[in-house]
Amino acid sequence: MAAGSKPLRVDAARNRDKLLAAATQAFAEHGLDAPLEPIARAAGVSIGTLYAHFPTREALYDAILPAQLAALDAIATQAWAEPDPWVGFVRFVEGLFSTQAKDHGLNDALARRLPLSPAVLDACRLGFQHAERILTRAKAAGELRLDFEPSDLAALATAMSQLIHESISTTPDAWRRHLAFFLDGLRASAARAR
Repeated sequence: MAAGSKPLRVDAARNRDKLLAAATQAFAEHGLDAPLEPIARAAGVSIGTLYAHFPTREALYDAILPAQLAALDAIATQAWAEPDPWVGFVRFVEGLFSTQAKDHGLNDALARRLPLSPAVLDACRLGFQHAERILTRAKAAGELRLDFEPSDLAALATAMSQLIHESISTTPDAWRRHLAFFLDGLRASAARAR
C-alpha cells in the first residue's frame, strides 16, 4: 500500500491477497507474460478488480517480485555459511538456477525478459551484491578463476535462464548438466592446467 493511502477495507484486502496469490502462481507456471484475465478468474474477482488494485502489469510485478528475489538471500546466506568457499559458490549457483527453474516468473525477471521497475531491479542488484561476496571469497581461496567477474555471473544467469526457458517442458533438469560443464571450467585448477 502506498504511503499516505487509506487502509483497505477487509474485503478489498482479501481480494488483493487472492490476486497476489493467483498472480504468484500464474507467473511461476507461465512466466511474467501470463495473461491477467485467468489470474483474476483464479482469484475469484473481475479483471476490473485486478486493475483497481494493480493498474499496470508492472504494479503487479512490484508487489510480487521483490519478496521472491529476497528469497535468494537465504540461498546466499547458506552459501556464505559453507566453510569451503568452492562448495559455497557451487551451492549458490545451484540454488539460484534451481529457483529459476521452479519459478518461470523469477526466471524472466533475472533474465530481464521484460522491462522491470526500479524496485525490482534494486532487489536484483542486492542479490548480485551477495553473489559478489561469494565470488570474492572463492577467488581468495584459490578455488575460482581469478578472471571470473560478477558480470560473468550475470551473463551465466542470462544464459541459464534461456536454457531453462527453452527446455523446461521437455527436459526440466537440462540446466544441471550444462551448469556442471561451466563449473568444471570455472575451477581455478582447470585454468592452471591449460
